[in-house]
Parts: sequence; C-alpha cells; structure tokens
Amino acid sequence: MEKQSLIYSFVARGTVILADYTEFKGNFTGIAAQCLQKLPATNNKFIYNLDGHTFNYLVDNGFTYCVVAAESVGRQLPIAFLERIKEEFIKGFSGGKAATATANGLNKEFRPKLKEQMQYCVEHPEEISNLAKVKAQVSQVKEVMMENIEKVIDRGVKIEILVDKTEDLHNQAQRYKQQGTQLKRKMWYQNMKIKLIILAILIALILIIVLSICGGGC
Repeated sequence: MEKQSLIYSFVARGTVILADYTEFKGNFTGIAAQCLQKLPATNNKFIYNLDGHTFNYLVDNGFTYCVVAAESVGRQLPIAFLERIKEEFIKGFSGGKAATATANGLNKEFRPKLKEQMQYCVEHPEEISNLAKVKAQVSQVKEVMMENIEKVIDRGVKIEILVDKTEDLHNQAQRYKQQGTQLKRKMWYQNMKIKLIILAILIALILIIVLSICGGGC
C-alpha cells in the first residue's frame, strides 16, 4: 500500500473500537481514538484535518466507521471507503454480534476486510471515484423524485381540501335553497291566510250592510 493514501481504519460501537487495521506507525491511531470520544452520536459524516492528514468518520446507528488518509488523497476516496466498509460490516454482523463484542473483539473476523477494502480503494481510485459520482447522482435523482412526489401528494391534499370545501359550499347552498323554498311556502300560506281573513271580513261587512238595508225596508 502506498504511503500517501489510506493509512488507518477502524469500526467502533460508540467509543469502543471493535476492529482496526494499519500498516504504518504513528500517533494517528491515538488522535483518531481521541476524536472518536468527541464525536456527536447523530448519524452524519465528520472530517478533521491535522498534520497533513484527514480523519474521516461516518456515524450510523450507533456504529462509527473511520479512516485516516493523507490530505493529498482528497475527500471522495475516504468517504467512498467508509461507505464500502459500512456495507461490509452490516452484511457480516447484522445478526447482533457487534452489539456485544468487546474492544478489538472483531479484529480476527473484520480486520482482513478493512485491509482488503483499503488496498482495493487505493489501487482503484478512478473506479471508486466514478462509483461515488454515480451514487451521488442516484442520490440526487432520488431526492428530486421524493420532492416531486411530496409536491404531488401535497397538491393532491390541497385538491382534496378544495373538493371538500366545494362540496360543503354546495351542501350549504342546497340547505339555503331548501330553507328559502320553505320560507316562500310559509310566506305564501301567511299571505293566503291574511287574504282569506280580509275576504271573510269583507263578506261579513257586506252581509251586515245587506241585512241592515233589508231589515229597514226590503
């Protein structure tokens, strides 16, 4: 493995390093462990620069994947390595062994994987870079699709609300119409009642007049 490349890597549960690998000597192992103690527990990527090296961390569901690299390597290769290591680790230890393993308890099983992936990434930087670009593009397309789906769903909800409001207004208009019809009928009956009362009064007056005239000389 070239000196100016990936230098040291490990997998940790919380602050407990379960497996690590390096072919070099230096204080980078201690610095990487110290940085691990200070990392937030939230899922994210973290990068620290110190003495010409980058200390790259990927925190995911309680586990931390780390690689120390020469600063000249850049950021894309270390991050791609961490993603590959995470996939390998989840595939090999998703059954629960990693949850109870002690410090360096997975060295025998996982150290060869760290070595293999470090060597592969260093020997195939262009391939790793292209894969990282493709993954980034896929992730970007996925985000755009999710945004569009959310907009469609949101638009559908708004249309549904509009339809509901339209139906409410229609029902309200129907109620007003029915109330108006009932009111018209009520007013018509009242008018008819008044007219009949007036007519009855007029007939009674006419009868009184006629009877009074007839009584006087008919």
